[in-house]
Amino acid sequence: MSLYVYVEPDEARRTEVGPAFREVGCTMLTSMADLETHLPRYPETILVILGATVDLGEALMFTAYQRLQRPLIGVVLIRRVIEPQVVLECLRSGVREIVDEADNDGLRAATVRSVDLSKALSSTLRGTAEQAPYARVITLFAGKGGCGRSMVAANLAVALAGGARRVLLIDLDLQFGDVAIMLRLSPDRNIAGGLSMSGRLDEPGLRSIISSHRTGLDALLAPPSPAEGERVSREFIVELLDVARPLYDYIVVDTPAVVTDQVLAALDMSDWFIPIVTPDLPTLKSVRLTSEMFDLLDYPKERRLLVFNRANTQVGLTPQDVEEAVGMPFAVQVPSSRDVPVSVNQGEPLTMTDPMHPVSRAIRELADRCSGVTTEPVKERKFFGIRRPAK
Repeated sequence: MSLYVYVEPDEARRTEVGPAFREVGCTMLTSMADLETHLPRYPETILVILGATVDLGEALMFTAYQRLQRPLIGVVLIRRVIEPQVVLECLRSGVREIVDEADNDGLRAATVRSVDLSKALSSTLRGTAEQAPYARVITLFAGKGGCGRSMVAANLAVALAGGARRVLLIDLDLQFGDVAIMLRLSPDRNIAGGLSMSGRLDEPGLRSIISSHRTGLDALLAPPSPAEGERVSREFIVELLDVARPLYDYIVVDTPAVVTDQVLAALDMSDWFIPIVTPDLPTLKSVRLTSEMFDLLDYPKERRLLVFNRANTQVGLTPQDVEEAVGMPFAVQVPSSRDVPVSVNQGEPLTMTDPMHPVSRAIRELADRCSGVTTEPVKERKFFGIRRPAK
């Protein structure tokens, strides 16, 4: 059974990497034409690695086609130079991972993540083969502004969409939402545009108020005027999510720093609850209160993923101090970086422009948690999730 394929036209490169990949059952091919012949014979394939000498246009065309025909296949693309424009084109076509040719550890990690994701998707598809698709709702919340909640939401949505998934990002900060800025989208289409369809909203109506981002995700933006946001009711949020869930794999909901009826409606329909905390006392207090509120509302603790943003900021509070103060462990620690405000000001999420950035890696780890992918340290694993003894 051939689950993994490596395409590398360059003979010297094949000779260099071939033994390690063949050891774990990977089939080495010399051209994209060979790959097209190989896949119909081995429909169980879940990973295709495209070497650095594979033509970029052919790689993107192949990936875009497989994204529709064989969604379980994950494509890992190796490049000698990783340029922002190339990253953007790869995200559009559905490439899961882009790795520098010299980064062997990065290649191992990328293959592990891709195979884990394919297996998780396979289990999901088997479990829901007789059911219509139904999106998981992921709601981010922070009881204090300035925690980076919208930044995490936008980057999480981009990371989820990068796995060839259908993703909708909803901005429920109806007075002062920032998602349009984060993604550099015009707010001409926004949630208030659907109010005239309240009570009879359908798929065409929903799509008429959604904006498409160049990464492939859809966004439902907040109104440009706070007064328009006040007209959006809790009932309309419930209706909107009911219509959207069969159309997407994931719905990421960004919220304001206050508990409104609209926020409670989204939380009540959520599969994952993501509080955001930063290392400062007012935020610690707000997240502790958020945790108590979640307890009162009986939101399951195993569905809460605490994100520690700006985790490496030196302000006299250790991660252990923060965990103890909040009363729950971290799911992900997102480091502080000057690149984050630059990306926000440019309207270019880091997970799109620099997928190997430490912040992007942390957000992708969060996306893996939300999608059911279990990641393990690379040093304890061989390629493609096959274990080896820890050193």
